[in-house]
Amino acid sequence: MATKVLPTPEVLRQLLRYEPETGNLFWRDRGPEWFADGCEYAGRACKGWNTYHAGKAALTAISRKGYRHGRILYRAYMAHRVAWCIVHGVWPDQIDHISGIKDDNRIENLRNVSNAENLKNQKIRSTNTSGFIGICWSKGRGKWQAQISVDSCQLHLGFFAHIADAVASRDAAEIEHGYHANHGRNEKKGPTP
Repeated sequence: MATKVLPTPEVLRQLLRYEPETGNLFWRDRGPEWFADGCEYAGRACKGWNTYHAGKAALTAISRKGYRHGRILYRAYMAHRVAWCIVHGVWPDQIDHISGIKDDNRIENLRNVSNAENLKNQKIRSTNTSGFIGICWSKGRGKWQAQISVDSCQLHLGFFAHIADAVASRDAAEIEHGYHANHGRNEKKGPTP
């Protein structure tokens, strides 16, 4: 499989304007050099492109997972990755939306993380029945079980008669293992303040 050649930060800055306060990207004017090399119609193509696109919002499509994306020079890119590259001058490994709002691409809401770090800032799953991440009812024991994932291993934190004790155990483990404060947020309620 061929590796995707990523545009340089300089090329992105020539093609797009990024507003860090809003997280929005906009197309910049393009010169004829961006259109078919040596083509006698490059000037006309350039004028048409600028009339239709220049100054307008870019990468505004929403993916099935809720992220903004679009095409740059005929290749697909995620808007949050492009925003990071424009601001920091390098392509990120993986972007975490700190608030959990997937189309909020303000630079203050983005952080470059490893996959392991990104997993430490997840919303609560829709299948969760306890209302707390890492807490479930053990029918066999008749108690609440608390657990946490650390380095791809599930760690058992204990069984508890009261859900509040299980939650306290889980909260302490999250702090100890470097979980983000927003981890386990309920999307209906939003991120933790």
